[in-house]
Amino acid sequence: MAVFLMIALLLCLLVLATLLRPLWQGARGVALGIGIAVLLSTGLLYKLVGTPQALDPATRQAPRTLEEAVVQLQAALARDPAQADGWALLGQAYQRLGEASNARDAFAKAAKLAPDNADVLTEAAQSRALADPSRTFDAQAVALLEAALKANPAHERARWFLGVAQRQAGRNAEAAATWAPLLAQVDAATAASLRKEINAARAQAGLAPLAEPAAPPPLLSVKVSLDPALAARVRLRPDATVFVIARQVGGPPMPVAAQKHAVSELPFTAALGDADSPMPTLKLSQLREVELVARLSESGEAMRQDGDLESKPVRVTLPATGPVTLVIGTP
Repeated sequence: MAVFLMIALLLCLLVLATLLRPLWQGARGVALGIGIAVLLSTGLLYKLVGTPQALDPATRQAPRTLEEAVVQLQAALARDPAQADGWALLGQAYQRLGEASNARDAFAKAAKLAPDNADVLTEAAQSRALADPSRTFDAQAVALLEAALKANPAHERARWFLGVAQRQAGRNAEAAATWAPLLAQVDAATAASLRKEINAARAQAGLAPLAEPAAPPPLLSVKVSLDPALAARVRLRPDATVFVIARQVGGPPMPVAAQKHAVSELPFTAALGDADSPMPTLKLSQLREVELVARLSESGEAMRQDGDLESKPVRVTLPATGPVTLVIGTP
């Protein structure tokens, strides 16, 4: 800190020497008086509105605990309270410390400073419910959620919490209507759980359940048959299995879609879609191109075994415009 003050003093002297040089020859006393007054006033001003302690390396250490971070954030907000992000961050810190009332108050200040920020408004509403002993969204929390949805109608958390608040108030039909748009925004697993909540609210309101969603159209239609020459000379076991498999072109052997059929069904047509994917992280609709193959398995195992017969692989661009023909045993 001493080095900083010496450098600052030297810079001030150099500036004053340049500015007061014309007065030095004819009015040294005046020039000297002005210089001293400027130096003193500068030091006093920094003492009053500056942050001398910030020059101390000990005060610039990163907080070691969440409590220390809260203290530093409180000090920063005391100097500049018009920071919506700062109040929101403080609210999150209070929540992690389990101080629900302080979190509610911090988020309330953030919401006043950012009345069009759907994230902040939603956090403010949730913090009010968490600070309530019964975990209830009060009228002010509901107003915050409605403002959040006005700012961003697609905000999922605001819409969910508003529906929860409406159910808490016994307004089940309104809750079901509030939640319904979320079905088109969330993934299939979440949509299935949400549909149950919506139907429960509709039942309590005396309304019929939602109609079941239509199954997505298949992306591939595959005609599978056995080569006539092979069928004439080979006696197939009745428990043999036919697998219709779609896999990534040049990718791993794990299928992105698969169906299992009895050999007695041959010839048959299979419609493959996302519902046939064994991997939740990779669906058929996510791929631009796949390789199709039909496998006749005597053992009934999906993994290829010695003696299994396959069709020639066919590469297909999705979505396919027509049925794809696979013939097992074609030379």
